[in-house]
Parts: sequence; structure tokens; C-alpha cells
Amino acid sequence: MTKAGLEDVVAANSAICDIIGPEGKLTYRGIDIHDLARQSSFEETTYLLWFGVLPTREALQQFSAELASHRALPTQILTLMKDFPRSATPMDALRTALSALAFYDPQARDSSRDANIAKAMRVTAQTATIVAAYEQIRRGREPVKPDTAGSHAENFLRMLFGAEPDPLYVRAMDLALILHADHELNASTFAARVTAATLADIYSAVVSAIGALAGPLHGGANEQVIKMLQKIGEPDRVEAYVTERLQAHQKISGFGHRVYRTEDPRATHLRQMSRELGEHVGNLRWFEISRKLEEVVMQQKHLYANVDFYSASCYFTMGIPIDMFTPVFATSRVSGWTAHILEQYGDNRLIRPRAEYVGAKNVPYLPVDRRVKAAS
Repeated sequence: MTKAGLEDVVAANSAICDIIGPEGKLTYRGIDIHDLARQSSFEETTYLLWFGVLPTREALQQFSAELASHRALPTQILTLMKDFPRSATPMDALRTALSALAFYDPQARDSSRDANIAKAMRVTAQTATIVAAYEQIRRGREPVKPDTAGSHAENFLRMLFGAEPDPLYVRAMDLALILHADHELNASTFAARVTAATLADIYSAVVSAIGALAGPLHGGANEQVIKMLQKIGEPDRVEAYVTERLQAHQKISGFGHRVYRTEDPRATHLRQMSRELGEHVGNLRWFEISRKLEEVVMQQKHLYANVDFYSASCYFTMGIPIDMFTPVFATSRVSGWTAHILEQYGDNRLIRPRAEYVGAKNVPYLPVDRRVKAAS
């Protein structure tokens, strides 16, 4: 029996991420996302995803330093990015620049476990640099050189904004990176595993994931959320907006999830961070509209907010451009993509599902002179 969109079809065994939808529970390597959100860092979470255990203090320091050492981009990549047309979106730029990185990786064709981990390290570190560098380039400025000091989140924001980041922004970004790091077999991760299963290289698999993420039904949801909040404008306009959308049988961005039947556990933390950021900058408008919208949608449709809903107001309050929201997502999710690619390589079997044929059968072949022109 086929299921549209492979809904609830188990396509792989994995020890990386577990989602118990009815309970609203998400774990990385068995560790609850709430514990990681409150106590971990992106670097520690990435180590956990790749190696299956939390690192010791010494191992974490060594891992963080090595990750930081790979932040700089080859000069050729920066030159390439400067030649991109100004109409190129940040996701276009990320896809193309990351693909080109393979040309300058001396281990690009080495498929050993050690080489693949080293490549995962470079891809994860340099994705953040590509995203931040393109933001500077398209504004007509020189990219900010990465620093080997500071956390991944701190360095990313410094490169993105061209200034020392606010400590609360760093904490908010680190939280977002942790929460977005992995989410089982979502569309982009599945695309990465399908490509890796052919024994294509890591760069090819990550580019496949980026291509899937670029679709508006996957990575673009939080962009739609902030545009919706801007359209609503004020909390007292929320109820009329929701009623109008529902009467027109239109979806409301940022609500509902294919897997969760309760609150998305990631939304719990981003809701609080959205409030903190609003209070910090003295503008709670976007949080208050979001909170009112959440209440009204729950009353009228009994739908919970998902991770995209509050990440939108968090990013917007920090001053991140709207079309950068999805590349920021990629800056985090690349750690999960590479974890799944490594896992796929470790116990590989070509992913080759079947399709249920629903077309015509026993159709005779007609010579060309006897064919009737098809209706347009």
C-alpha cells in the first residue's frame, strides 16, 4: 500500500535522532533536546551527532579548536562568489559555493572514515563562512575574515554583521543551531542519504540536501512566518487574519507538523528566546503578535506552533535579513546532514524504492501517421 509523501514509512535504521510524535519528544543519540537546549553548545551537539557520545572536556576543547581551524575559505571560492550575479539568492550562493569547495579539498576523493570525518569538519565550519561572506559580498563589502577564537555561533554572527555580536544574540544563535541540528529523515536529510548511498562524495550529498532545503515547503517556512507577522502588523489584528485565512481554507505558516501531535519541543525554547530578545531590544511587537496568533490558532484549529514559528521572530529581532533565514538553518542542519552521511557510509545499501504504477496498460503502439493530436 502506497502512502503519499512516504508519510510514516520507515526508510532507514538510524541511531542519530529519535522523534516520538504523540509525546512531542525529540532526542539526539538518546539525549533529550530540552537538556541539550539548556546545557549544551553547537560544538558539543555536533560531536554528539557524529560520534554518538558526549565529549569529555578535553575532547570538546580539541574538537572545537579543530572545527574553528577550518573556518577560512579558499581564495578561489571568495573570488567565485564575488562574480555571482547580484540576483543570486543566498541559497543559490550556498549551493554553488559549497559544491565548488570540493575542488580545493585534498581529501575530496578519499572515502576512508577518517577522511570523511575531516571533510564533515570542513563542510560544517565553512558553510557558516559561505553564508556570512555572501551577505557581505551582496552588500558591496569585503567578507569578514573568520577568527579561530570564539564559538561557532559567535564567529558566524561576527562575520554576518561585521561587528562584535551582542552576547544575547550569540546565546540565541547557539540555541537555534542546537535545535535545528537534526530532525530524523526530513526531506533534506533523506536527499543527503539517498545521494550518499550511491557512494557519491560528502560534497555531492550535502549539495543534494541544500537543494531540497531550498524548497518553500521545507526550509522556507520561517520566511513565510515573518512575512505573515509583518502583514498582520499588530496583535489586535490577529483574530480577523486567522478567521479570514481559515474561511478561505488557507494554511497559516508555522503551525502543525507531519510528525508531532503535541507542541514541537523546539518551539518551547524559541518562544522563550523570542520574548528575551524582544525585551532586550525594547520591542516585543513580533513576540506579542506571535503569541496572540498561537493562542487564536489553538482555539480555532487546535494546531501547535512548530520550530519555524518562533525562529522567525528570533532571527528578525536580531536583524538577520529574511532571505538569510534558510541559509542560517543550513548552517545548523549541515551537522545533522553530515552525521547521517557518515552513518549511511558506515552500513551502506543503495536506496532504491519502488513506485506503484497507476498509468494505462496494454496500450498498442501506433505508427506515427495514425496518431491523433493530443488535446492541449
